[in-house]
This record gives sequence, structure tokens and C-alpha cells, in this order.
Amino acid sequence: MEDVIGWAIIAVWLATPVIAVALAFRWILSTKSVEEKYENSGGGFAGGLDAVFSPTAHEAGMERDRQTQRTAPAPAPGDPPWTIGDGRIRIDL
Repeated sequence: MEDVIGWAIIAVWLATPVIAVALAFRWILSTKSVEEKYENSGGGFAGGLDAVFSPTAHEAGMERDRQTQRTAPAPAPGDPPWTIGDGRIRIDL
């Protein structure tokens, strides 16, 4: 019986740091938003894995790409040829 208790103590002693690291890693990833978690995940093999195993992150990446590729809207015919922002007047050519 003493052997079983001794091996159990050794197993718990060795498993404690592993469990602590796993819980810390999970806590760190759960506090970030989806966009921050997968900000650097690109295409290729990792992108395919994101699409299969984390579709929410894949959709967030696609939406972020769509928003960064938008063009600036054209000015309306009645708009003045300048803009005022941050206390400065910028003349648009």
C-alpha cells in the first residue's frame, strides 16, 4: 500500500506544474479577443486549419481583410475641396 501512495504523490507532484502551465495558457488565450488571438495567422496550412477548427477566427480574419482593402469614398459634388481635422485644414487635390 505504501508503494501506491508513494507513486500517487510522485504523480501529483509531477503533474501539478504541467496542469498549471496548461491553465495559464488557456487563461491567456481566453482573455484576448478573437481578432487578437489570430492576428498573425495567415494563409497556407495554418489558414486551412483555422477554417476547419476555428471558423469564428477565420471569419474574423476575412472581415478584417475586407475592411482594410476598402477604398476611400469619392467626394460628393457639393463638398468643398478641403477637410478640417485635428485643427488643420487640408486641401484635397
